Amino acid sequence: MRKLNCKLIVSDFDGTLIDDNQQIPPAVKSAINGYVENGGIFAVCTGRMLCSILPRVRELGLKGIVIAYQGSVIADIESGKIIKRSGMPYESMVEICRTLEELNRPVNIYADNDLYTDIPKDNEFLQLYERIVGVEAEFIDGKISDFVEKEKLFCQKAAVLVNKNERDGLYNELQKRLGGKFDVTCSASVLVEISHITDNKGEALKFLAEHYNIPIEKTVAAGDNLNDLPMIKVAGVGVAVNNADHRLKAEADFVSVSNNEGALAQIIEKFGFA
Repeated sequence: MRKLNCKLIVSDFDGTLIDDNQQIPPAVKSAINGYVENGGIFAVCTGRMLCSILPRVRELGLKGIVIAYQGSVIADIESGKIIKRSGMPYESMVEICRTLEELNRPVNIYADNDLYTDIPKDNEFLQLYERIVGVEAEFIDGKISDFVEKEKLFCQKAAVLVNKNERDGLYNELQKRLGGKFDVTCSASVLVEISHITDNKGEALKFLAEHYNIPIEKTVAAGDNLNDLPMIKVAGVGVAVNNADHRLKAEADFVSVSNNEGALAQIIEKFGFA
């Protein structure tokens, strides 16, 4: 058995753990499983739905913990047992949807394993998104805020699909309108997301550290985008992969190689073991 240094490693999925072809490099898979076999706790932390990420991490042969919706839902990979579940009441999601309707922005809303959208189903951008996450959205005809209110949906988040050159503008606008009351962030170059103010990756990392009685200074977090910033700041060691947003790199303790070069294998070897 190898001696551990940091006992909990939390990694983002898209753009960090997997490469640009949506695959996990063999060296990364081997490093993760070796770390777990030596007593380390490894968690995948993503903005994806649980029903989207759980089959992917199982397919990749990973063991440990998976965090979905940026922290609202935490589950054991092998058993699927839910360790934590949170979200927001329907009144909050109605407020978010109405704000987006004022801005004339179509939206996806997420309620546990259900994905709803007011984007027409023949939209190529939506179809690409559905293929990537492996979940088909249900189209809502009419105001999606009215649908949420009528169904009293308990939701985890809302997400807006945007062109890359529009993302930062919408992010800044939503920060002004909703920031402070909700968590407004970006998980990809084409996504702006809104969730409960405490449902972020930093709070998820703190929850796991407390759950497993691990000092926060003995934790590592790795990511590539703005939604990873809370856990980068909270972790004992915050790592940005080399393909990360420059704002994440500026806050990181260490910048690794890119996701296409097996970043997690380097991170685990450097910080996971004594």
